[in-house]
Amino acid sequence: MREFHLSLAFPLLLLHVCSSWAASDSVYDAFLKCLQTNTNQSDQVSNIVYSQTNASYSIVLRNYIRNARFNTSSTSKPLLIVTPTDESHIGAVVICAKSIGTQLKIRSGGHDYEGISYVSDVPFIILDMFNFKSVSVDVDDESVWVQSGATVGELYYRIWEKSKVHAFPAGICPTVGIGGHISGGGYGNLLRNFGLAVDYVLDAQIVDVNGKLLDRKSMGEDLFWAIKGGGGANQNSTTTDIVYKWQQVAPSIDNALFMRMLLQPISSKVTKKTKTVRASIITEYLGTSDQLVALLDKEFPELGLKKEDCMEMSWIDSVLWWANFDNGTSPNAMLDRELDSASFLRRKSDYVQKPISKDGLEWIFKKLIEQGKPGFVFNPYGGKMNEVAASETPFPHRKGNLYKIQYSVNWDEPGVEYERNYTAQVRRLYSYMTPFVSKNPRSAFLNYRDLDIGTSSNGNDSYEKGKIYGLKYFNENFDRLVKVKTAVDPDNFFRNEQSIPTLPSKA
Repeated sequence: MREFHLSLAFPLLLLHVCSSWAASDSVYDAFLKCLQTNTNQSDQVSNIVYSQTNASYSIVLRNYIRNARFNTSSTSKPLLIVTPTDESHIGAVVICAKSIGTQLKIRSGGHDYEGISYVSDVPFIILDMFNFKSVSVDVDDESVWVQSGATVGELYYRIWEKSKVHAFPAGICPTVGIGGHISGGGYGNLLRNFGLAVDYVLDAQIVDVNGKLLDRKSMGEDLFWAIKGGGGANQNSTTTDIVYKWQQVAPSIDNALFMRMLLQPISSKVTKKTKTVRASIITEYLGTSDQLVALLDKEFPELGLKKEDCMEMSWIDSVLWWANFDNGTSPNAMLDRELDSASFLRRKSDYVQKPISKDGLEWIFKKLIEQGKPGFVFNPYGGKMNEVAASETPFPHRKGNLYKIQYSVNWDEPGVEYERNYTAQVRRLYSYMTPFVSKNPRSAFLNYRDLDIGTSSNGNDSYEKGKIYGLKYFNENFDRLVKVKTAVDPDNFFRNEQSIPTLPSKA
């Protein structure tokens, strides 16, 4: 299997913006007039601007809301939604949002866990990129130009259309937008062998704070660098042994093997009316079943893997399998954007740099059972991730990290009380994990967005507040990102609740 290199042909607006309030006719009129003045298609721009009185406004807004927590009547709504179809529209939207003094939020796929691409507590406009979905694959030079509004599934499908021997190291959810996925690093199952999606970005096109379209050459290497990544007493002892051994093996085994572990509280099948923790290991191996069985028989015999436990398939079929499609499903399924569909969810993240002891694991399992609902997803690092310097891209979590933890809780019941309950559970679990995870800073993964670790506004203290979450997401790369941000957007127009701040102005 060979990997593709990626060029990003999308206005990936570097550090974007926020908001939501009742729209007025005056805002719509002023914004539309400004767009008509600043685009090449002045007679068509009214078709891409949706005010709150437009019959299609609610449908357009809901189509890319991926977390039902933010799909309620009390959720703040944008003044306008703009759905550009031409490059000139995007620069004009930036210019016009600035001219009317309204914040701008950019949405590519809507998968931000905290909804910050389409929710805010101040007046805002959404720049919705779903029409920018072109994917152009060149097999000869092994490159792809992909626009911000394309999904991961569409990218995979277009690669598969052109080649049955190429792949690309990105995520497993086919409806995730490329813009947000790449800007957060682009994490996926091939990272131990190939690294992150962001490691293969060759070029990019963005729109700057002045509405100007830039490519890698015209934006300069500092800005190009910055946009590339800027969940008991009756616990089964076997589970403890397996999880403990997994920590030793998964980050250091053959780079071609990715071993994800899921830890979930479940009802015990041995002792009635009690809970236990189930450990599930899901793997992807770039080789044959015989090779995998032999490898794990040597390195992890406790699993007892047999050939009949394995399925051999092409890369594209593995993508479908990870996305929970049935075997034999056509790759066409990845073109379905699953519009206006969302579940209630909450996520948090951590990094583990030293193996957790068996006593520590058993204590954690008791706490997991006490909470009742949240679970853990352990994603191993090592391999290629150890070979790329932490400063190579803004994504810093490379060598020294054994695995990443995702705290995960989903629920079906609407209502504030359910949200409070499940949010409190996952927060307690996060607190319990403090002794076992990275420190100074306690690192976090940007694309598992978590507003609990800090937020900032555009006030005088935005740098100090931004530094709190910025160091967690970017570690030592934070200072460089701040310098780039200050140089290209000194007035902090492109901002959101967790964007990179500018340096404080000197008195």
